[in-house]
Amino acid sequence: MKKTLFVLITLFVSIGTQAQFGKKLLKKGNVDAAKKVAKAATLSDEDMAKLSLESVQWMDENNPIAEAGDPYGDRLAKLVEGLDHEDGLDLNFKVYKVVDVNAFATPDGSVRVMAGLMDLMNDAELLSVIGHEIGHVKLGHSKKRYQSAYAISAAKDVAQTNTNAGKVLADDEIGGFMENMLNAQFSQSNESASDEYGFKFMVAKGYDYHGMEGAFQKLADLSGDDGKGSLMSSHPGSAKRAKRAKEWADKEDGK
Repeated sequence: MKKTLFVLITLFVSIGTQAQFGKKLLKKGNVDAAKKVAKAATLSDEDMAKLSLESVQWMDENNPIAEAGDPYGDRLAKLVEGLDHEDGLDLNFKVYKVVDVNAFATPDGSVRVMAGLMDLMNDAELLSVIGHEIGHVKLGHSKKRYQSAYAISAAKDVAQTNTNAGKVLADDEIGGFMENMLNAQFSQSNESASDEYGFKFMVAKGYDYHGMEGAFQKLADLSGDDGKGSLMSSHPGSAKRAKRAKEWADKEDGK
């Protein structure tokens, strides 16, 4: 939210300052892009779902997908069976056959899991990550992440328009938008809330809730808990989170 606000302030201060010196700013591209920045923080659920769907479609077209009959695709399909309509969300799942240790979920309900993550984790651990990512959507974190990435893209549009190269989320910009979105870090409070959601998800579904501790411990071991690496870039502090997940599991075991 702070990043979005900073972009909004910077953009309008810049426009106002240049206008005082009589520079021509009212190009159609500038107006359209400025409107998009102003709209970024208040995107409707319908607009957000459309933007989310368009970006996921681009990702699907630009990554190899594990289809039915592929070991990765079949494994994920089995794991998420019955989760198409979960907690009021319409979800869809796919595996990208890439080595990245990563997973993400978008506001339209698309959950994408990387083959590298599946290689690293057992079923319970993988389900805990999926539950965590569903939590980001259900709790509205993914929408805020999209708003921030959208605002950054919009600010870029203004700069491009001033050099006669402006485009508003054209096909060749979606990749950059998705990179901004995937690289954006959730706040610590958002991560904690999604961890808790993911753990409760595991308990409610009758899954092995000890998997969350294992998942975070593997991520901590993989990165040295320094916050670097694919999934680690947006999920820092895994060692502490593994400890907290263990505490939750111990408490659940004691019931």
